[in-house]
Amino acid sequence: MRRVYVEKLKPICVGILPQFYHTSNPRTLDLYMANLSPEAYQRHKAAAAARINEMTRMGQDIGELPPVVDPLRKSSCKDSFRVFCETYLAGAFGLDWSPDHLKCLGKIDTAVRTGGLFALAMPRGSGKTTLCQSAVLWASLYGFSRYVVLIAASADRARTLLENIKVWLETNELLKEDFPEVTFPIEKLDRIASRQKGQKYKGESTRIEWNSDRIVYPYIPGSDASGCCISCSGLKGSEIRGLNYSRPDGEIVRPDLVLIDDPQTTDSAWSVSQSFRREAILAGDVLGMAGPGKKISGLCACTVIRRGDMADAILDRDKHPEWHGERTKMVYKFPTSDLWTKYAEIRADELKNDGDGSKATEFYRLHQTEMDEGAEVAWPQRKNEDELTALQHAMNLKFRDEPAFFAEYQNEPMQEVVSVASIDPEELMQKINHLEQGTAPSYCEYLTGFIDVHKDLLYWIVCGWRSDFTGAIVDYGCYPDQGRSYYTLSSARPTLSDLIPGAGLEASVLEGLQAVTSELFTRLWPRSGGGNMQLDLCFIDAGWGQTTDLIYSHCHTSEYNLMPSHGKFIGASGKPFSEYTKKNGDRVGLHWRSPAPTERRGMRHIVVDTNYWKSFVVARLRAAAGDAGSIMLPGKSRAQHRLLCEHFAAEFPVPVEVAGGGRKIEEWKQQVGRPDNHFFDCLVGCAVAASYLGVGIKEIKTQQVKERVQRLSFAQIQQAKERGWRR
Repeated sequence: MRRVYVEKLKPICVGILPQFYHTSNPRTLDLYMANLSPEAYQRHKAAAAARINEMTRMGQDIGELPPVVDPLRKSSCKDSFRVFCETYLAGAFGLDWSPDHLKCLGKIDTAVRTGGLFALAMPRGSGKTTLCQSAVLWASLYGFSRYVVLIAASADRARTLLENIKVWLETNELLKEDFPEVTFPIEKLDRIASRQKGQKYKGESTRIEWNSDRIVYPYIPGSDASGCCISCSGLKGSEIRGLNYSRPDGEIVRPDLVLIDDPQTTDSAWSVSQSFRREAILAGDVLGMAGPGKKISGLCACTVIRRGDMADAILDRDKHPEWHGERTKMVYKFPTSDLWTKYAEIRADELKNDGDGSKATEFYRLHQTEMDEGAEVAWPQRKNEDELTALQHAMNLKFRDEPAFFAEYQNEPMQEVVSVASIDPEELMQKINHLEQGTAPSYCEYLTGFIDVHKDLLYWIVCGWRSDFTGAIVDYGCYPDQGRSYYTLSSARPTLSDLIPGAGLEASVLEGLQAVTSELFTRLWPRSGGGNMQLDLCFIDAGWGQTTDLIYSHCHTSEYNLMPSHGKFIGASGKPFSEYTKKNGDRVGLHWRSPAPTERRGMRHIVVDTNYWKSFVVARLRAAAGDAGSIMLPGKSRAQHRLLCEHFAAEFPVPVEVAGGGRKIEEWKQQVGRPDNHFFDCLVGCAVAASYLGVGIKEIKTQQVKERVQRLSFAQIQQAKERGWRR
């Protein structure tokens, strides 16, 4: 038994009898221990334990704190949150403050000191969350708050907020210099959690906590931050209610400062019930954390996802005046120049063709004075390296995704309610007129066509129209013909390039355009009531930058009545065509305009508000057969038009309204899983061409007639007269 004790005691004796390990005989210690009496053995055991305890105590005590390097710097930052951010967290705020930042800095300072509430919504990337985290650090280091709670939409997100504060305390050199009473004990932990319980300062436990969901600053006599607790939680009433913290002196501390960061998710924002529930938690459970009769300081950094969501309600001073909600914007006044429309077209065309936007930037550089007129941006320093001004940066974001821009950067989201698919293909396939495909109904007075241009295929549609917009699809197809009833653009075989092996893009597209336009204009289209018709007008999509010049050239030199067409997305905040100033020689119609020919192009083109006309055409497709303004499908078999109807159903409308009483429109978006919408574009183009010819307008102005007649050849005029053309 004694031998067992000896073996256990040998490691302990290293510190007590080190001389035995320097003897020439390695068994000296064994012999010494073997000859100890039981009483001597107990004395050695107690001495060894005391030695170990002393070594452990010395290892747990952090020793003397380093002195404060700059007491004046430290004290000056106590009186100003802005100065604190500029001094200790300058790296987190790289740009100069904007006026909105300065306003928010002042309101955060007031809320923390006086127990007020402040909710702020700033443009994405403005640093609102970092500002609020900085406020938590400032309030805790100077003792303005003794218990801070960080709340986010989820517990994981809340832990991320806390982790950022921990990193500042562990790595910020200036904080280490001026707040050693907090940072030095943290540094001594060396990120080893097991050292928390035993850490001491001058023999007394610091009671420091350094966990993933809660930290407690060390208890250091004379420290303003002594024992401050910062915890985090998700936005659930069960996790928030009853939070408290017991200090060593027995005092029970309840939260006196709360930071709520992005308290809603996209899903909860779109749910009325979830938005109401989260709003109730914030108003009841969160603001009640301080306890009866006590005020709580609150900061809420939020993003408005949709009108009427939780964030929108908190920021509304009529609904929640206690929060002193502040919405800031990226742009307070938008520019008035029409040149931004041209800029957007240049940039979109350039990016679509693998460009970097430099051509659009150069256009802006040349016209900057005019394009900046009327604009007011919130933060002039905010721009990317390849952008000239903050206004250009903002407009680029707006052109990229207008609804997202107004929600995330303007904090005034458009009214958006996603609707069901615009067209049910199965229902639409039943709208057939039982005429042979290629035959125009007897009521048709006009024939219009449209060609949608792609690298591999040309899609086309020909439609017949009555003057009240009652219409019918007469025929449709693609070039080269695919020889099957169902195909996609990505699976097209053969393609345009297959027709002329080795030819480039322009040569193959031109070959296709010549073939299609010749076929459509030379073909005699039988009318069910007797006689034949010929195509009056055909638009060609010229929006694809790689073929724009080619299409203009083809239309200009062709003997047929062709016109380049450009579709334009005009959102709810965009300038409608009705507000454009008509210049000499321009033609303006129902949400389209045709500028006077320029020296460069030498011919007219047409620009179309695609959102309006897609809604217009879908209304015609959904109208009952026989109603005025209804559009019918050709043929006698319902199944033969499945591909066509799926193209018509490839997009859906989203009702949108700009906050503050802006226009209400339908913006059209692509259906997931339905990439091909080319026949839909063709049908829209045919309808616009009909409007250009006067369909849907009771009286056609004499000037419009003259303009059209001037474009027709003598032979076409004679043919029109033979058909009884009355225009």
